Amino acid sequence: MRKNKADLPLFAKARGFPFKLISAALIIFLAICFIMGYIWKVLVNADYFTIKDVMSGEASRVDLSYLTGKNIFSLDLKKESAYILEAFPEYSDIKVIRVLPSRIFVDFIKRRPVAFVKLYRYFALDKDGVLFYGTQEPQGSGLPLVTGVETKIFGPKSGKKCDIKEIQVALNIIREVRRNRILKNYKINKIDVASPDNASFFMPFLQKAVEYSKAEVPVVPESLQIKIGQDNIKGKIILLGGLLGQVKNDLANIKYIDLRFKEPVIKFNDVKSK
Repeated sequence: MRKNKADLPLFAKARGFPFKLISAALIIFLAICFIMGYIWKVLVNADYFTIKDVMSGEASRVDLSYLTGKNIFSLDLKKESAYILEAFPEYSDIKVIRVLPSRIFVDFIKRRPVAFVKLYRYFALDKDGVLFYGTQEPQGSGLPLVTGVETKIFGPKSGKKCDIKEIQVALNIIREVRRNRILKNYKINKIDVASPDNASFFMPFLQKAVEYSKAEVPVVPESLQIKIGQDNIKGKIILLGGLLGQVKNDLANIKYIDLRFKEPVIKFNDVKSK
């Protein structure tokens, strides 16, 4: 009995479908996969690609000898980077790079402190809010000292990111002062964030020479206090830059500037008459 066309398989109805071409392409693809797998197996087991030397700028204090003897292609670079970084949190990133045929280069990128934080000991703080053990002391570093968080950070560890509001306020102040064209030449020596709503920072005077009348003896502080709070820090720093630009020759007469209110408040130092 002759079959009806409607009873034929669907693929048999497709005229000109390149079954032979697809089959040939599949065979070629499988052959390539087999060849690549064989090449990879040879590379992984070849003594020529065994790691014989590990280079690093920090070789004097970091022992990376455990990498030698391994095949250079079998090494998981990301995994090794994470492993080394966990052991040395004072670095922000560690890159493990293959140098064919048998060398590994490890690049250590140090964290750059933007401030120090006073806890049970001094911790350095980077721009991302990560605490770590610094190689220098706060005194003489030229960096701000963040205070007021001694009872707000529990179990601080080197390499641990600190997300508390107080630290973020301090970082925001540092960032905006650095960005300001007028304030970029000023340094911050202390940031008090014990109460974020009343956060303040202190800037040492660039110039203390101020003219006074002979009848006046000024009581001049070592630095200028800026009361800023935690809201709209960027806008307040811009306002502060404008204010200091106007009174830069009279800064030593000012005790503090309060920017927490709608209108800035400038408190002048008291003077004593002889």
